[in-house]
Amino acid sequence: MRVRQREPEALGRFLDRYFPYIYGLVLRLVGDVPLAEDVTQEVFVKIHRAIGSLDPQRDPSPWLTTIAYNACRDLWRSSSYRMSRVSSSFDARPELTDHLPAIERDPEQKVLAREREAIVQKAIDRLPEQQREVVMLHDYQGLTHDQIAQIIGASHAAVRKRYSRALSALGETLTEWLP
Repeated sequence: MRVRQREPEALGRFLDRYFPYIYGLVLRLVGDVPLAEDVTQEVFVKIHRAIGSLDPQRDPSPWLTTIAYNACRDLWRSSSYRMSRVSSSFDARPELTDHLPAIERDPEQKVLAREREAIVQKAIDRLPEQQREVVMLHDYQGLTHDQIAQIIGASHAAVRKRYSRALSALGETLTEWLP
């Protein structure tokens, strides 16, 4: 209730609690640190404007995820983003490697793993937007198909179909690219 009333201390704690979650989601969706910072800032401005509609009886994560996802979708639809979009590897984005599982490997295995990670990321980046967003929300954010359907405004069946098609496309691409 204090957050809904915009009490500074409560808003500060709310921001501290949910900032890493929102920033992580946005970073995974847009794949660029400066851009993710800008979009995250925009997301929190939108949250501040709409905080009065927050239901104190419910977990705010789905509400926050929806706002963040919509901000990313607005970005993807912008012509400036489409013109600047390029594929990159995990080597070019070391902040993402912190989210990968730490497995003890010998140096050769580490190099091979990095190369495969770069190939997988490039394959994900080449997916159509609707498929890429479902993969990112499901596999990187751990959301269920029902949660994704609610966030993106699609049916559960449509989300499952997009996810299935995305996995199929990734499988085909990776079969071609990986030895």
